[in-house]
Amino acid sequence: MQFVEQEFNKVLGILGSGEFWFSIFSFFFKIAIILIAASIIIKVSRKIIRRVFSQNKKKAMRMTERREKTLKKLIENALVYTIYTLVILTLLETVGIKIGPLLAGAGIAGLAIGFGAQSLVKDVISGFFIVFEDQFAVGDYVYVAGVEGDVEEIGLRTTKIKDWTGERYVIPNGNITQVTNYSIHNGVPVIDINIPYENDVYEAKKVIEDINRTVFQTSDMFLTEPEVIGVQTLDVSHYIIRVIAETEPGEQWSGERYLREVIQSELYSRGIAIPAPRLVMYSEEEKQEKGD
Repeated sequence: MQFVEQEFNKVLGILGSGEFWFSIFSFFFKIAIILIAASIIIKVSRKIIRRVFSQNKKKAMRMTERREKTLKKLIENALVYTIYTLVILTLLETVGIKIGPLLAGAGIAGLAIGFGAQSLVKDVISGFFIVFEDQFAVGDYVYVAGVEGDVEEIGLRTTKIKDWTGERYVIPNGNITQVTNYSIHNGVPVIDINIPYENDVYEAKKVIEDINRTVFQTSDMFLTEPEVIGVQTLDVSHYIIRVIAETEPGEQWSGERYLREVIQSELYSRGIAIPAPRLVMYSEEEKQEKGD
């Protein structure tokens, strides 16, 4: 019992000493300084990166805006990952954990972990080639890995895509094996118009050409005047006239909807209605009369 009292008094003596509280204060002060310094470095580095890219816009030989956004976001992410890693190592040193033996052990363990981290390595390598080959960039409208939408971010491991209905998809870069990019070349709206057989094909084409000319003069949606390709298909109750145009990249769908709406409204006002399926029936007597 006397031994316990002695130890308890020692603990109280230590807690009551100024050296103990000074060491505690010094420990947390170092941690706070490290975290504050890391935060300042991240903010300053981001400003420097943005300034470098903004100065690039003033040069004659500059990269495209889509590629600039991608590289800027990727460099910022890589910088943050690097600083966070250095902060963790510094905190371990502050706590008293020697990182030298830890890194040596990590090298040995990394060999074993590498066999189970093949997908991670694959994602990082695929992300590098996506950026290096400029397969797509931030802001592009793409179809990848069964997902279609706007590219929000390209990271070292994943790509974030926002669907037009608002969902965000996070796709590992290693799963991106084929890319359809709608934001590189001009779009081509394709409109098929059903015309009843009662209407003369040449007259219908002339009416549609007049509509196309008016649309091109009154709207800035199309880069070229919509063009009538000709009769695409002969169906049961109608024939189909195909019209194509040219729009900015990614605007072909809105161009299709707009042109289809205008053409249908104008055709209806000029007496060319939408064809309806028809079924012609003959009675047995009519067949015999026709046979006679």
